[in-house]
Amino acid sequence: MFFLTLMVGTMIAISSYSWMGMWMGLEINLLSMMPLMSDYKSPYSTESSLKYFIIQALASMILMFSIISTSLVSSFFFETEILMIMNLALMIKMGMAPFHFWFPEIIDGLNWMNCLILLTWQKIAPMMLIILNTANLKFINSMIIISLITGGLMGLNQSSLRKIMVYSSINHMGWMMAALMVNELIWWTYIFVYTLISFLMISFFKQNKIFKLNQIQSLKNSNTKMVILMNFLSLGGLPPFIGFIPKWLTINELISNNFMFTAFMAAVLTLITLYFYTRIFFPVMTLNKKSINLNLSTSKNWIYSISNSVNLLSLPICTIMAWIL
Repeated sequence: MFFLTLMVGTMIAISSYSWMGMWMGLEINLLSMMPLMSDYKSPYSTESSLKYFIIQALASMILMFSIISTSLVSSFFFETEILMIMNLALMIKMGMAPFHFWFPEIIDGLNWMNCLILLTWQKIAPMMLIILNTANLKFINSMIIISLITGGLMGLNQSSLRKIMVYSSINHMGWMMAALMVNELIWWTYIFVYTLISFLMISFFKQNKIFKLNQIQSLKNSNTKMVILMNFLSLGGLPPFIGFIPKWLTINELISNNFMFTAFMAAVLTLITLYFYTRIFFPVMTLNKKSINLNLSTSKNWIYSISNSVNLLSLPICTIMAWIL
C-alpha cells in the first residue's frame, strides 16, 4: 500500500502543471516513505527514518518559500535567484552534492531494500523538477561537476558497502543530471540501466546478508566474487559492460550540445570511481584469505544468471550501437 502511494506521489510531482501540485506530490512521496523506512525491530532504521523526515521537511519548507516568492517577486534578477533556491531545495531532497551530508548516515541505518528505493526511485521526481528551472545552466553544471568529484573521492577508503553504494549514487546523480540537461530519453536510459545494476547488486547483498567489504573477501566461491566485480565495474561505466552505454550516450550528447568542459570532466572523473572499485577488488581477487561458506542455495542462482547475462549481452549491444551511431 505505502509503496503504491510512494509511486503515486512521484507521478503527481512529475505530471503536475503547477509548482504547488509538484510540492504536494513530493509530500505524498515523503509521507509514504516514512512507514517503509520504519522497522521497529531495528532502532537504527527508526533513527534513520526520523533524520530523513527532518531533512525532507526542511527542504520542503525551503521549496515552499521559493514557490510563494515566485508569485510575489516581479524582478527578473530576483526571480533567477529564487529559482536557484528552489533548485537547492530539490538537491537537498535527493542528496546531491554538496548537500549530501545526510545521505550516507541515513542509508547506513536502513535495510537493503529501503536503500534501493532511496538510491533509485526517490531521485526521479526531484531531478525532473530541477531541469524545469534552467535559468542558470552554469549553476547546474557546477553542481554536476561537484557531484562527480564528491562521489568519486568520498568513495575511497570506505568499508561499508552501503556507503560505497551511496557515494556511487552521488557520482551517478551528476551523470544523470548531465543526461537530463541535454536529452530526456538518454536520462531515462541511464535511470533504467543504473536501477537494473543496483537491483542486481543489492539483491545479492540482501540474500547473503553482506554489508561490509571483508564479508566479500570471505566468500569462498571465486565465481561469486567475479560476478560482484563485474557488476561494480559495470556500475563504474567500464566498457564493454552495460553501464558504459548510458555514459557513452551522455558524453556524445554533451559534446553535440557544446558542453565540452562538462563532458571532459565527466570522462576524467569516472576514472576515480573505477579506481576505487578496482582498488576494492584487487586484494579480493588476488590474495588467499580465510573463507566462510555462506551456503548459497540454488534458489539464489538467478541473480548470477541475470548478472552474467546483462553484462555479457552488453557486448553485442555496444557493437551494434557503435555501428548505428
